[in-house]
Amino acid sequence: MPFAMVARTKGGADVLVKTEIDMPPVGAGEVLVRHEAIGVNFIDIYIREGAYPWPVEENLVLGSEGCGIVEAVGDGVDWIEVGNRVAYALPNGAYATHRTIAATMVVKVPDAITSDVAAATMLKGLTVAYLVNRSFKVRAGDNVLFHAAAGGVGLLAGQWLKSLGATVIGTAGGAEKCALAAANGYDHVINYKTQDFASEVDRITNGIGVDVVYDSVGNDTMAKSLSAARRHGTVVNFGQSSGPYDDFQIKDLAVGSLYLTRPTLFHFTAERAWLEAASADMFARIANGSLSVVINQYVPLFEVAHAHRALAGRQTTGCTVLTI
Repeated sequence: MPFAMVARTKGGADVLVKTEIDMPPVGAGEVLVRHEAIGVNFIDIYIREGAYPWPVEENLVLGSEGCGIVEAVGDGVDWIEVGNRVAYALPNGAYATHRTIAATMVVKVPDAITSDVAAATMLKGLTVAYLVNRSFKVRAGDNVLFHAAAGGVGLLAGQWLKSLGATVIGTAGGAEKCALAAANGYDHVINYKTQDFASEVDRITNGIGVDVVYDSVGNDTMAKSLSAARRHGTVVNFGQSSGPYDDFQIKDLAVGSLYLTRPTLFHFTAERAWLEAASADMFARIANGSLSVVINQYVPLFEVAHAHRALAGRQTTGCTVLTI
């Protein structure tokens, strides 16, 4: 019987309950996907907690990336066939055995890419793609600071940034996470539990600062992220795992005539041309071995609450994938 993990209302992980569902009908322009693997991301937690808007009042199916087999195709869809394996990154709806989705939002998955890897990288890998190519165009020789270096996005970012010729500085909590980051492209890894990252960045860059800071942590790091950027540098805030940074004022950018941006992946995936090109580039990097995907947690779909607690408690490294 098809089922979904439904958030009954906004709140903690205990609001997630297993609920049987009818097989979703397929409308024009849609495809029915039977999931083989589903990714877990901080944005799922943000939405569950109510930090981001809900599209419904109650009983929301969370989940923002997945991979599966097309079981039915709606009218007007002629570029996808039943039996194709597809993946996507889209707000909500993934925590289910089956779902319908607009065909324009899915991409075909190459045979060389397994379903768990596709599910683990559609949101995270495409996030890295827009971060290093659009939010700030990283070039060889740039100095980069990336927070949460041992997380799912962070490990992909370290490898991707290193392939671009950047000097990559990461932050992570604890010796094990720092070692993992160091093995995935980071030239320098700062243990934020024992070291002040702003002072370390100052030391590593000889007082100049970095060209760009990528910050998905938010409240715990943003103030010092601004100080770690070089004059005319850029700070990219793309998440808030420690909560929103509420103390920011525009005048704070005057510390170095800084640029600040707050991008969102789904503004990029809504552009079909970008989605296809970025996905193809990402899959090619994985297939040729230049981008290695680290999946360190596999959790059954019906135990997704456990995955949320572990992720929020910073008890995970790399990617977490839900199995069906």
